[in-house]
Amino acid sequence: MIFIVVMAAYTLSFFQRFAPASIAQDLALAFDTTAASLGVLAATYFYVYTLMQVPTGVLVDTLGPRRILLIGGVVSFIGSLWFGLAPDLSQALIGRTLVGLGVSVTFIAMLKIIALSFEEHRFASLTGLGVFVGNIGSVLAGVPLAFAATEIGWRSVFVTVAVASLVFGTLAWWMMRHSAAMAGIKVDRTIVIGGLWSVLRNRMTWAPALTNLGMCGSYFTFAGLWAMPYLAQVHGYSRNIAATHLSLMYGGFAVGCLALGILSDRLRQRKTILIASAVVYSGVWCVWWWGGAMAVPTTMGLFLLMGFSAAAFSLTWACAKEVNPPQLAGMSTSIANLGGFFGAAIMQPLVGWLMDQVWQGTMANGVRVYSLSDFRFGLSIVIALALFGLVSAFFVRETRCKNLWVEAQKLD
Repeated sequence: MIFIVVMAAYTLSFFQRFAPASIAQDLALAFDTTAASLGVLAATYFYVYTLMQVPTGVLVDTLGPRRILLIGGVVSFIGSLWFGLAPDLSQALIGRTLVGLGVSVTFIAMLKIIALSFEEHRFASLTGLGVFVGNIGSVLAGVPLAFAATEIGWRSVFVTVAVASLVFGTLAWWMMRHSAAMAGIKVDRTIVIGGLWSVLRNRMTWAPALTNLGMCGSYFTFAGLWAMPYLAQVHGYSRNIAATHLSLMYGGFAVGCLALGILSDRLRQRKTILIASAVVYSGVWCVWWWGGAMAVPTTMGLFLLMGFSAAAFSLTWACAKEVNPPQLAGMSTSIANLGGFFGAAIMQPLVGWLMDQVWQGTMANGVRVYSLSDFRFGLSIVIALALFGLVSAFFVRETRCKNLWVEAQKLD
């Protein structure tokens, strides 16, 4: 039951991550923003999330998941409420920052709870299940959010999400009240620093981290903000049709995380699946850069394929974990996880800034309108990042789903 509650909280994390894409036009109108400013607003979440990855691992081990989930729920409540009621861009940035801070703890706390509460041989499957359920939040950030924003307004949606964040955080804290294991332990600071340095010094850690940077960073940049404006302004799709594309991409990503993880475990292959998926993912990016007219079912199918193939970056967590000591699994996976959020934090505002440089001054209903050539110029840097992820995948060490550090110790 605790696991279910934490998965629900993780779903809100995904929702907050991708919500700006569906309401990008609403935000641009409400705060009278340029593309660059809108990019900064969306990317603020990723700035904080990136900075908190490694500290969260330490906090979960010391304070325990019980306390950290409550603190995260309270901060998310304040941030989402602040964002929903923000009168201007500066206040919205504060709210978005607090949201990123609050939800940044949920994933690592979920992994800790799985490790403490279930048998070791179920860890991978339960982690996959958690990510799959969490991705329901990204699906909700597509058509459902677009519909709700039209019916009740985007501000009301975020006030509701704020209340849900507080409820889940409080419920998790209450349900774990009798568990000493969930309360946290004291950790020797020198051991933490030494372990972190060991992971950073291991060159085999960096190929998965850089692959994550390329694939996850480019996917979050597009799915988290620029996909909706691209579909609306380049292909001329209505809000509902564009939101349906996003939901298909998010749904494909959710299924891909689960399916590719299971396939990798069964075939005992990490690198091959990662490279093949990265090739498909980069190919879809080339289609968006071309930007030619296509039938709606075609673009929907490509968005579904893009989400499914991008999900292969979830294998980078296993690739990083399996080349480091098992006791440093939290640190190694958090290092690999840094790349995607760092990439999105940099790329979302950079894309907007590049588009602003070539914008021809076209306006519609008080919102800037960008042409295909504008999007090509802005998204070129994201495509380069996706291709960088593909190249990095070739340098990932194939582990055959075994911990190479443990295997080496056995040989010694």
